[in-house]
Amino acid sequence: MNISFAGQAVLVAGAARGIGRGIAQGFAAAGAQVFAADRLEAEMQGLPATPRVVNLLDRAALRDWVAAAEQAAGRAPDVLVYVAGGVLGQSAKPMEEVDEAEWRAVLDANLTGAFLTAQAVVPGMKARGKGRIVFIASGAGLRTSLTGIQAYASGKAGEIGLARQLGQELGPFGITVNAVAPGFQRTSPDYERQWQSYSPEQQAGLIGRTALRRPGEPADIAHAVMFFASDYAGFITGQTLSVSGSP
Repeated sequence: MNISFAGQAVLVAGAARGIGRGIAQGFAAAGAQVFAADRLEAEMQGLPATPRVVNLLDRAALRDWVAAAEQAAGRAPDVLVYVAGGVLGQSAKPMEEVDEAEWRAVLDANLTGAFLTAQAVVPGMKARGKGRIVFIASGAGLRTSLTGIQAYASGKAGEIGLARQLGQELGPFGITVNAVAPGFQRTSPDYERQWQSYSPEQQAGLIGRTALRRPGEPADIAHAVMFFASDYAGFITGQTLSVSGSP
């Protein structure tokens, strides 16, 4: 399967590191003109993309990013990938000890940001009569979360539901919306800290419970995203693909 995105404009929200960086690199290698957004300006250096510091919870900033990408590409975006989110440095604790600000911060980063970013690209995609939106959810949205963080599990489950609902709403306009649910990856300081909190026996057990007996890599997720964004997936929408190395 030789997937090409030559001549296409691809927006990647949350592209500075880990999975997002791998996705931006994958699309660029396949010929796309990539526009990267993140709050981590320094970490976007070296990406094969046009970088921009964007608050993904700010509607006006998102509209400006999309408008700048449209002007540079000479067309509305073909693809949006929303990768941002995570646990924002939080650790697991009993629900009665979680304050409202902690809950809202993680839920907003994972779910509200996905909605607002999609909202910013949809008008242009509707005008073209075609588009691809892919959310990076998590295995935590399909089952309980290894992080133990209630808002993270809820936000990722929400992204899966959002993909399903928007797939239904936007289908008549030629826009597909899908989600990819990665398994555990050591792709950010938060997840590396989680990994290091496990004993050697727990680390070995986590890998041992993976059918393919290896941890995932950003490229594994990038390949799934690129499939959803390609013409090969033109009749697939509202679906979530688990990419975890296990059934």
